[in-house]
Amino acid sequence: MALRVFHLSNWHLLTIAVAAGVIVCAAVLLLSSMPPRSIAMATGPEGGGYYEIGRRYQELLARSGVELRLVPTAGSVENLALLRDPKSGVDMALVQAGSIGNSAGELESLGTLFYEPLWIFHRGGLEGATLAALRGRKVSIGPVGSGSHALLLRLLKLNEMDQGVELLTLPPEDAADKLLAGEIDAAALLASWDAPVVQQLITNDQVELLNLARADAYVALYPFLSKVTLPRGVGDLAKDLPPVDVALFASKASLVVRKELHSAIQYLLLSTAVQIHSGVSMFHRAGRFPAAEGIELPLSREAVHFYKSGQPFLQHNLPFWMASLVGHLLVLLIPAIAVLYPMFRFLPGLYGWLMRRKIARLYGELRFLEDEITDGGPTDGAQLTARLDRLEKQANQLRMPIVYESMMYLLRHHISIVRNRLTTSP
Repeated sequence: MALRVFHLSNWHLLTIAVAAGVIVCAAVLLLSSMPPRSIAMATGPEGGGYYEIGRRYQELLARSGVELRLVPTAGSVENLALLRDPKSGVDMALVQAGSIGNSAGELESLGTLFYEPLWIFHRGGLEGATLAALRGRKVSIGPVGSGSHALLLRLLKLNEMDQGVELLTLPPEDAADKLLAGEIDAAALLASWDAPVVQQLITNDQVELLNLARADAYVALYPFLSKVTLPRGVGDLAKDLPPVDVALFASKASLVVRKELHSAIQYLLLSTAVQIHSGVSMFHRAGRFPAAEGIELPLSREAVHFYKSGQPFLQHNLPFWMASLVGHLLVLLIPAIAVLYPMFRFLPGLYGWLMRRKIARLYGELRFLEDEITDGGPTDGAQLTARLDRLEKQANQLRMPIVYESMMYLLRHHISIVRNRLTTSP
Protein backbone atom coordinates (compact mmCIF):
# COMPACT_ATOMS: atom_id res chain seq x y z
CA MET A 1 0.00 0.00 0.00
CA ALA A 2 2.87 2.38 0.82
CA LEU A 3 4.26 1.95 -2.68
CA ARG A 4 0.91 2.71 -4.20
CA VAL A 5 0.54 5.88 -2.12
CA PHE A 6 4.02 6.87 -3.17
CA HIS A 7 3.11 6.45 -6.84
CA LEU A 8 -0.12 8.35 -6.29
CA SER A 9 1.79 11.38 -5.01
CA ASN A 10 4.48 11.32 -7.66
CA TRP A 11 2.96 14.07 -9.72
CA HIS A 12 2.33 16.10 -6.56
CA LEU A 13 5.99 15.75 -5.62
CA LEU A 14 7.08 16.78 -9.10
CA THR A 15 4.83 19.82 -9.03
CA ILE A 16 6.05 20.79 -5.56
CA ALA A 17 9.68 20.39 -6.67
CA VAL A 18 9.14 22.61 -9.70
CA ALA A 19 7.29 25.17 -7.58
CA ALA A 20 10.10 25.14 -5.02
CA GLY A 21 12.63 25.68 -7.80
CA VAL A 22 10.65 28.64 -9.12
CA ILE A 23 10.41 30.10 -5.60
CA VAL A 24 14.16 29.71 -5.02
CA CYS A 25 14.95 31.41 -8.34
CA ALA A 26 12.49 34.18 -7.49
CA ALA A 27 14.11 34.65 -4.08
CA VAL A 28 17.56 34.91 -5.65
CA LEU A 29 16.29 37.45 -8.18
CA LEU A 30 14.50 39.35 -5.41
CA LEU A 31 17.60 39.65 -3.24
CA SER A 32 19.83 40.61 -6.16
CA SER A 33 17.43 43.28 -7.40
CA MET A 34 16.71 45.02 -4.09
CA PRO A 35 17.94 48.62 -3.73
CA PRO A 36 21.42 49.16 -2.26
CA ARG A 37 21.57 50.11 1.41
CA SER A 38 24.50 52.46 0.89
CA ILE A 39 25.15 55.05 -1.84
CA ALA A 40 27.76 57.77 -2.32
CA MET A 41 27.26 61.43 -3.21
CA ALA A 42 29.94 63.79 -4.53
CA THR A 43 29.32 67.21 -3.04
CA GLY A 44 31.92 69.96 -2.81
CA PRO A 45 34.47 71.09 -0.25
CA GLU A 46 33.62 70.45 3.40
CA GLY A 47 31.82 73.43 4.88
CA GLY A 48 30.66 74.63 1.45
CA GLY A 49 27.08 74.95 0.27
CA TYR A 50 27.00 71.67 -1.66
CA TYR A 51 28.43 69.78 1.29
CA GLU A 52 25.84 71.22 3.69
CA ILE A 53 23.05 70.25 1.30
CA GLY A 54 24.57 66.77 1.12
CA ARG A 55 24.33 66.54 4.90
CA ARG A 56 20.60 67.29 4.72
CA TYR A 57 20.16 64.49 2.17
CA GLN A 58 22.22 62.23 4.42
CA GLU A 59 19.96 62.92 7.40
CA LEU A 60 16.69 62.37 5.54
CA LEU A 61 17.86 59.23 3.70
CA ALA A 62 19.00 57.72 7.00
CA ARG A 63 15.38 57.86 8.19
CA SER A 64 14.50 55.52 5.31
CA GLY A 65 17.34 53.13 6.17
CA VAL A 66 19.68 54.24 3.36
CA GLU A 67 23.23 55.29 4.22
CA LEU A 68 24.53 58.24 2.20
CA ARG A 69 28.31 58.63 2.13
CA LEU A 70 29.46 62.15 1.30
CA VAL A 71 32.54 62.52 -0.92
CA PRO A 72 34.10 66.00 -0.57
CA THR A 73 35.39 67.45 -3.85
CA ALA A 74 36.52 70.76 -5.34
CA GLY A 75 33.11 71.20 -6.99
CA SER A 76 31.02 70.43 -10.07
CA VAL A 77 33.81 69.57 -12.51
CA GLU A 78 35.35 67.03 -10.14
CA ASN A 79 31.88 65.70 -9.28
CA LEU A 80 31.27 64.95 -12.96
CA ALA A 81 34.65 63.26 -13.30
CA LEU A 82 33.83 60.97 -10.37
CA LEU A 83 30.39 60.17 -11.77
CA ARG A 84 31.86 59.22 -15.13
CA ASP A 85 34.43 56.95 -13.47
CA PRO A 86 32.71 53.60 -12.71
CA LYS A 87 35.48 52.74 -10.26
CA SER A 88 34.95 55.83 -8.10
CA GLY A 89 31.95 54.38 -6.27
CA VAL A 90 30.04 57.67 -6.63
CA ASP A 91 26.36 57.23 -7.54
CA MET A 92 25.07 60.82 -7.52
CA ALA A 93 26.29 64.40 -7.31
CA LEU A 94 25.25 68.02 -7.23
CA VAL A 95 26.32 69.62 -10.50
CA GLN A 96 26.20 73.20 -11.71
CA ALA A 97 24.58 73.84 -15.09
CA GLY A 98 27.16 74.75 -17.70
CA SER A 99 29.71 72.26 -16.36
CA ILE A 100 28.58 69.22 -18.31
CA GLY A 101 29.00 70.12 -21.97
CA ASN A 102 27.61 67.92 -24.73
CA SER A 103 28.77 64.53 -23.49
CA ALA A 104 26.13 62.95 -21.26
CA GLY A 105 27.69 59.49 -21.20
CA GLU A 106 26.18 57.25 -18.53
CA LEU A 107 24.61 60.14 -16.62
CA GLU A 108 21.03 61.32 -16.17
CA SER A 109 19.42 64.19 -14.31
CA LEU A 110 16.78 64.09 -11.59
CA GLY A 111 15.99 67.76 -12.23
CA THR A 112 17.18 71.17 -11.07
CA LEU A 113 17.21 72.05 -7.36
CA PHE A 114 18.05 75.73 -6.79
CA TYR A 115 19.64 78.86 -8.24
CA GLU A 116 23.35 79.50 -7.80
CA PRO A 117 24.12 83.15 -8.54
CA LEU A 118 27.60 84.28 -9.42
CA TRP A 119 28.66 86.47 -6.50
CA ILE A 120 31.58 88.81 -7.08
CA PHE A 121 32.50 90.44 -3.79
CA HIS A 122 35.19 93.13 -3.82
CA ARG A 123 36.72 95.72 -1.52
CA GLY A 124 35.50 98.69 -3.54
CA GLY A 125 37.24 101.03 -5.91
CA LEU A 126 36.17 99.14 -9.04
CA GLU A 127 35.16 101.25 -12.00
CA GLY A 128 32.07 100.21 -13.95
CA ALA A 129 29.59 97.38 -13.48
CA THR A 130 31.16 94.81 -15.79
CA LEU A 131 33.77 92.11 -15.47
CA ALA A 132 36.21 94.56 -17.06
CA ALA A 133 36.36 96.22 -13.65
CA LEU A 134 38.44 93.27 -12.45
CA ARG A 135 41.28 94.00 -14.87
CA GLY A 136 44.61 94.22 -13.08
CA ARG A 137 43.11 92.92 -9.81
CA LYS A 138 43.92 89.92 -7.66
CA VAL A 139 40.81 87.74 -7.87
CA SER A 140 39.96 84.32 -6.44
CA ILE A 141 37.77 82.27 -8.78
CA GLY A 142 37.57 79.07 -6.76
CA PRO A 143 39.65 75.88 -6.79
CA VAL A 144 40.36 73.94 -9.95
CA GLY A 145 37.53 71.47 -10.43
CA SER A 146 34.86 73.80 -9.07
CA GLY A 147 31.97 75.19 -11.09
CA SER A 148 32.88 78.80 -10.33
CA HIS A 149 36.44 78.29 -11.60
CA ALA A 150 35.24 76.81 -14.91
CA LEU A 151 32.55 79.47 -15.42
CA LEU A 152 34.80 82.44 -14.57
CA LEU A 153 37.48 81.24 -16.98
CA ARG A 154 34.86 81.06 -19.71
CA LEU A 155 33.45 84.51 -18.95
CA LEU A 156 36.82 86.21 -18.62
CA LYS A 157 37.87 84.76 -21.96
CA LEU A 158 34.62 86.01 -23.47
CA ASN A 159 35.54 89.51 -22.23
CA GLU A 160 39.12 89.10 -23.49
CA MET A 161 40.40 89.36 -19.93
CA ASP A 162 41.84 85.89 -19.43
CA GLN A 163 45.36 87.42 -19.43
CA GLY A 164 44.57 90.66 -17.60
CA VAL A 165 43.68 89.39 -14.14
CA GLU A 166 45.76 87.70 -11.43
CA LEU A 167 43.69 84.60 -10.76
CA LEU A 168 43.84 82.64 -7.51
CA THR A 169 42.32 79.20 -6.90
CA LEU A 170 41.23 79.55 -3.28
CA PRO A 171 38.38 77.65 -1.61
CA PRO A 172 35.42 79.96 -0.88
CA GLU A 173 36.06 80.18 2.86
CA ASP A 174 39.75 81.02 2.38
CA ALA A 175 38.89 83.54 -0.31
CA ALA A 176 36.42 85.26 2.03
CA ASP A 177 38.99 85.45 4.83
CA LYS A 178 41.67 86.90 2.53
CA LEU A 179 39.20 89.37 1.03
CA LEU A 180 38.24 90.67 4.48
CA ALA A 181 41.90 90.80 5.44
CA GLY A 182 42.68 92.90 2.37
CA GLU A 183 45.02 90.31 0.84
CA ILE A 184 43.01 90.01 -2.39
CA ASP A 185 40.82 92.47 -4.29
CA ALA A 186 37.83 90.28 -5.16
CA ALA A 187 36.35 86.83 -4.65
CA ALA A 188 34.04 85.24 -7.21
CA LEU A 189 31.97 82.23 -6.26
CA LEU A 190 28.90 80.30 -7.36
CA ALA A 191 26.71 79.52 -4.38
CA SER A 192 23.12 79.59 -3.22
CA TRP A 193 21.80 82.49 -1.15
CA ASP A 194 21.92 80.57 2.11
CA ALA A 195 25.51 79.34 1.66
CA PRO A 196 27.49 80.28 4.81
CA VAL A 197 30.19 82.16 2.89
CA VAL A 198 27.57 84.28 1.08
CA GLN A 199 25.87 85.16 4.36
CA GLN A 200 29.26 86.04 5.84
CA LEU A 201 30.11 88.50 3.07
CA ILE A 202 26.70 89.97 2.25
CA THR A 203 26.33 91.33 5.78
CA ASN A 204 29.87 92.76 6.00
CA ASP A 205 30.19 96.46 5.23
CA GLN A 206 33.89 96.07 4.37
CA VAL A 207 33.06 94.53 1.00
CA GLU A 208 30.71 95.31 -1.87
CA LEU A 209 28.86 93.18 -4.40
CA LEU A 210 29.55 93.81 -8.09
CA ASN A 211 26.33 94.83 -9.84
CA LEU A 212 26.47 93.31 -13.33
CA ALA A 213 24.82 95.73 -15.73
CA ARG A 214 25.03 93.24 -18.60
CA ALA A 215 23.47 90.25 -16.88
CA ASP A 216 20.84 90.00 -19.64
CA ALA A 217 23.58 89.66 -22.25
CA TYR A 218 25.17 86.71 -20.46
CA VAL A 219 21.78 85.00 -20.15
CA ALA A 220 21.20 85.49 -23.89
CA LEU A 221 24.62 84.03 -24.74
CA TYR A 222 24.41 81.11 -22.29
CA PRO A 223 20.90 79.61 -22.05
CA PHE A 224 21.84 77.64 -18.93
CA LEU A 225 22.05 80.97 -17.03
CA SER A 226 19.17 82.95 -15.53
CA LYS A 227 18.96 86.53 -14.35
CA VAL A 228 18.08 87.18 -10.70
CA THR A 229 17.91 90.36 -8.65
CA LEU A 230 19.08 90.78 -5.08
CA PRO A 231 16.85 93.40 -3.41
CA ARG A 232 18.34 96.41 -1.70
CA GLY A 233 18.87 95.99 2.04
CA VAL A 234 18.07 92.28 2.08
CA GLY A 235 21.45 91.42 3.59
CA ASP A 236 21.17 93.84 6.51
CA LEU A 237 18.30 96.33 6.70
CA ALA A 238 19.92 98.33 9.47
CA LYS A 239 23.10 98.86 7.43
CA ASP A 240 21.19 98.99 4.13
CA LEU A 241 23.27 96.19 2.60
CA PRO A 242 23.43 96.00 -0.30
CA PRO A 243 22.69 99.72 -0.83
CA VAL A 244 21.05 99.13 -4.25
CA ASP A 245 19.26 96.34 -6.11
CA VAL A 246 21.96 94.09 -7.53
CA ALA A 247 21.57 92.31 -10.88
CA LEU A 248 23.16 88.86 -10.95
CA PHE A 249 23.11 85.95 -13.32
CA ALA A 250 22.68 82.49 -11.87
CA SER A 251 23.24 78.92 -12.84
CA LYS A 252 21.02 76.09 -11.62
CA ALA A 253 22.24 73.15 -9.61
CA SER A 254 21.06 69.71 -10.79
CA LEU A 255 20.98 66.36 -9.05
CA VAL A 256 22.84 64.04 -11.43
CA VAL A 257 22.94 60.24 -11.12
CA ARG A 258 24.44 57.31 -12.95
CA LYS A 259 21.96 55.58 -15.27
CA GLU A 260 22.22 52.26 -13.45
CA LEU A 261 21.26 53.73 -10.07
CA HIS A 262 18.34 51.66 -8.75
CA SER A 263 14.95 53.09 -9.67
CA ALA A 264 13.66 52.88 -6.08
CA ILE A 265 16.64 54.93 -4.90
CA GLN A 266 15.94 57.51 -7.60
CA TYR A 267 12.33 57.87 -6.43
CA LEU A 268 13.57 58.18 -2.84
CA LEU A 269 16.04 60.90 -3.88
CA LEU A 270 13.30 62.77 -5.74
CA SER A 271 10.95 62.73 -2.75
CA THR A 272 13.84 63.84 -0.53
CA ALA A 273 14.60 66.68 -2.96
CA VAL A 274 11.00 67.88 -2.60
CA GLN A 275 11.40 68.01 1.18
CA ILE A 276 14.66 69.96 0.96
CA HIS A 277 14.21 72.30 -2.01
CA SER A 278 10.46 72.97 -2.44
CA GLY A 279 10.31 75.83 0.07
CA VAL A 280 10.57 79.53 -0.69
CA SER A 281 14.01 81.09 -1.12
CA MET A 282 15.50 84.46 -1.95
CA PHE A 283 15.24 83.96 -5.71
CA HIS A 284 12.27 81.64 -6.15
CA ARG A 285 8.78 81.03 -4.87
CA ALA A 286 7.64 77.94 -3.00
CA GLY A 287 7.22 74.91 -5.25
CA ARG A 288 9.58 76.22 -7.95
CA PHE A 289 12.09 73.45 -7.24
CA PRO A 290 12.83 70.64 -7.75
CA ALA A 291 11.95 71.15 -11.39
CA ALA A 292 11.70 68.84 -14.40
CA GLU A 293 14.57 70.51 -16.23
CA GLY A 294 17.23 68.38 -17.85
CA ILE A 295 19.87 71.03 -18.46
CA GLU A 296 22.59 69.45 -20.64
CA LEU A 297 21.44 65.99 -19.47
CA PRO A 298 18.25 64.05 -20.14
CA LEU A 299 15.87 63.42 -17.27
CA SER A 300 15.82 59.83 -16.10
CA ARG A 301 12.70 57.75 -16.77
CA GLU A 302 11.94 57.76 -13.04
CA ALA A 303 12.24 61.54 -12.89
CA VAL A 304 9.85 62.01 -15.81
CA HIS A 305 7.30 59.74 -14.12
CA PHE A 306 7.79 61.47 -10.75
CA TYR A 307 7.22 64.99 -12.08
CA LYS A 308 4.21 63.80 -14.06
CA SER A 309 2.49 61.50 -11.57
CA GLY A 310 4.29 61.79 -8.24
CA GLN A 311 5.64 58.92 -6.20
CA PRO A 312 4.66 55.34 -7.10
CA PHE A 313 1.69 54.10 -5.06
CA LEU A 314 3.67 51.71 -2.87
CA GLN A 315 6.39 54.20 -1.96
CA HIS A 316 3.78 56.82 -1.21
CA ASN A 317 1.88 54.57 1.20
CA LEU A 318 4.53 52.27 2.70
CA PRO A 319 7.95 52.70 4.30
CA PHE A 320 10.75 52.65 1.74
CA TRP A 321 12.10 49.13 2.30
CA MET A 322 8.65 47.57 2.67
CA ALA A 323 7.53 49.29 -0.53
CA SER A 324 10.62 47.99 -2.35
CA LEU A 325 10.05 44.45 -1.07
CA VAL A 326 6.35 44.39 -1.92
CA GLY A 327 6.99 45.90 -5.34
CA HIS A 328 9.61 43.28 -6.21
CA LEU A 329 7.40 40.48 -4.87
CA LEU A 330 4.59 41.60 -7.14
CA VAL A 331 6.90 41.77 -10.13
CA LEU A 332 8.17 38.24 -9.46
CA LEU A 333 4.84 36.78 -8.33
CA ILE A 334 2.93 37.52 -11.53
CA PRO A 335 5.25 35.55 -13.87
CA ALA A 336 5.62 32.83 -11.22
CA ILE A 337 1.84 32.36 -11.13
CA ALA A 338 1.78 32.43 -14.91
CA VAL A 339 4.24 29.50 -14.88
CA LEU A 340 2.86 27.50 -11.96
CA TYR A 341 -0.87 27.70 -12.71
CA PRO A 342 -0.75 25.91 -16.09
CA MET A 343 1.84 23.56 -14.61
CA PHE A 344 -0.54 22.47 -11.84
CA ARG A 345 -3.18 21.87 -14.49
CA PHE A 346 -0.93 20.17 -17.01
CA LEU A 347 1.25 17.88 -14.87
CA PRO A 348 -1.60 15.69 -13.50
CA GLY A 349 -2.89 15.13 -17.01
CA LEU A 350 0.61 14.30 -18.23
CA TYR A 351 1.16 11.88 -15.36
CA GLY A 352 -2.19 10.16 -16.02
CA TRP A 353 -1.31 9.79 -19.69
CA LEU A 354 2.01 8.16 -18.79
CA MET A 355 0.29 5.68 -16.45
CA ARG A 356 -2.35 4.76 -19.02
CA ARG A 357 0.36 4.38 -21.66
CA LYS A 358 2.13 1.73 -19.54
CA ILE A 359 -1.10 -0.28 -19.30
CA ALA A 360 -1.88 0.28 -22.99
CA ARG A 361 1.54 -1.11 -23.94
CA LEU A 362 0.80 -4.36 -22.09
CA TYR A 363 -2.64 -4.49 -23.72
CA GLY A 364 -0.95 -4.16 -27.10
CA GLU A 365 1.27 -7.18 -26.44
CA LEU A 366 -1.76 -9.12 -25.17
CA ARG A 367 -3.63 -8.26 -28.36
CA PHE A 368 -0.80 -9.68 -30.49
CA LEU A 369 -0.90 -12.93 -28.52
CA GLU A 370 -4.65 -13.17 -28.86
CA ASP A 371 -4.48 -12.60 -32.63
CA GLU A 372 -1.91 -15.40 -33.01
CA ILE A 373 -4.13 -17.76 -31.02
CA THR A 374 -7.19 -16.80 -33.04
CA ASP A 375 -5.39 -17.19 -36.38
CA GLY A 376 -4.26 -20.67 -35.37
CA GLY A 377 -0.89 -20.30 -37.04
CA PRO A 378 2.11 -22.58 -36.70
CA THR A 379 3.31 -20.85 -33.53
CA ASP A 380 4.31 -23.33 -30.81
CA GLY A 381 1.83 -23.43 -27.89
CA ALA A 382 4.64 -23.64 -25.34
CA GLN A 383 6.17 -20.51 -26.78
CA LEU A 384 2.83 -18.68 -26.59
CA THR A 385 2.41 -19.81 -22.98
CA ALA A 386 5.89 -18.55 -22.09
CA ARG A 387 5.16 -15.17 -23.68
CA LEU A 388 1.87 -14.95 -21.82
CA ASP A 389 3.64 -15.81 -18.55
CA ARG A 390 6.13 -13.00 -19.11
CA LEU A 391 3.31 -10.58 -19.88
CA GLU A 392 1.42 -11.59 -16.73
CA LYS A 393 4.60 -11.22 -14.65
CA GLN A 394 5.12 -7.69 -16.03
CA ALA A 395 1.51 -6.82 -15.17
CA ASN A 396 1.93 -8.14 -11.60
CA GLN A 397 5.18 -6.18 -11.10
CA LEU A 398 3.76 -2.95 -12.47
CA ARG A 399 3.12 -0.55 -9.54
CA MET A 400 0.37 1.92 -10.25
CA PRO A 401 -1.47 4.55 -8.18
CA ILE A 402 -4.68 3.33 -6.57
CA VAL A 403 -6.77 5.34 -9.00
CA TYR A 404 -5.47 3.10 -11.84
CA GLU A 405 -5.91 -0.24 -10.00
CA SER A 406 -9.23 -0.91 -11.73
CA MET A 407 -7.45 -0.86 -15.07
CA MET A 408 -4.82 -3.26 -13.72
CA TYR A 409 -7.47 -5.68 -12.46
CA LEU A 410 -9.15 -5.55 -15.85
CA LEU A 411 -5.81 -6.24 -17.58
CA ARG A 412 -5.16 -9.28 -15.35
CA HIS A 413 -8.69 -10.51 -16.05
CA HIS A 414 -8.11 -10.24 -19.80
CA ILE A 415 -4.81 -12.10 -19.45
CA SER A 416 -6.73 -14.90 -17.71
CA ILE A 417 -9.26 -14.99 -20.55
CA VAL A 418 -6.48 -15.30 -23.11
CA ARG A 419 -4.82 -18.04 -21.06
CA ASN A 420 -8.07 -20.03 -20.98
CA ARG A 421 -8.38 -19.72 -24.74
CA LEU A 422 -4.80 -20.87 -25.12
CA THR A 423 -5.30 -23.97 -22.96
CA THR A 424 -8.58 -24.91 -24.65
CA SER A 425 -7.44 -24.32 -28.20
CA PRO A 426 -6.61 -27.56 -30.17
